[in-house]
Amino acid sequence: MTKFQLVTEWRISASLAEVFEAITHCLDWPKWWLGSEKVEKLVMGDKDGVECVHRFIWKGRIPYRLVFDIRVTRIVPLKLIEGQASGEVIGTGRWNFFHEDGVTVVRYEWDVHINRLWMNLVAPLALPLFRWNHHQVMQQGAKGLAHLLHSRLESVHTSIPLL
Repeated sequence: MTKFQLVTEWRISASLAEVFEAITHCLDWPKWWLGSEKVEKLVMGDKDGVECVHRFIWKGRIPYRLVFDIRVTRIVPLKLIEGQASGEVIGTGRWNFFHEDGVTVVRYEWDVHINRLWMNLVAPLALPLFRWNHHQVMQQGAKGLAHLLHSRLESVHTSIPLL
């Protein structure tokens, strides 16, 4: 299976509490995040949201969709949301939140394997295109979040850690 290890960082002029709140309410993402086609809750989880499961349907600029479930494994209010992905991607997603130089920083770490045959077959040639598509989706999320919170998006950056 093809491995993706991507880190995206958003810097936004909204408060840490507002940003954390918007990200924790993932059922609302399709309202403001272009590319997030559908989110549905499959399992409630505990009172803090740990062990809840959501199904996500994403479509980037390349004409394919990814469908996967995320089970929340850890939440540290205003600091971290972590989950395990299963379905068409398998692995870990981690949202980190902090305040730095007068802006809220959101860092998303996506460490997954692709679980779709056609994507694994074309990955040796298409990996840069898949990474570009991920960056586009994340950039759309950053812009949508800034618009939702009536704030300024300072920057968006996606990096590919060395394996």
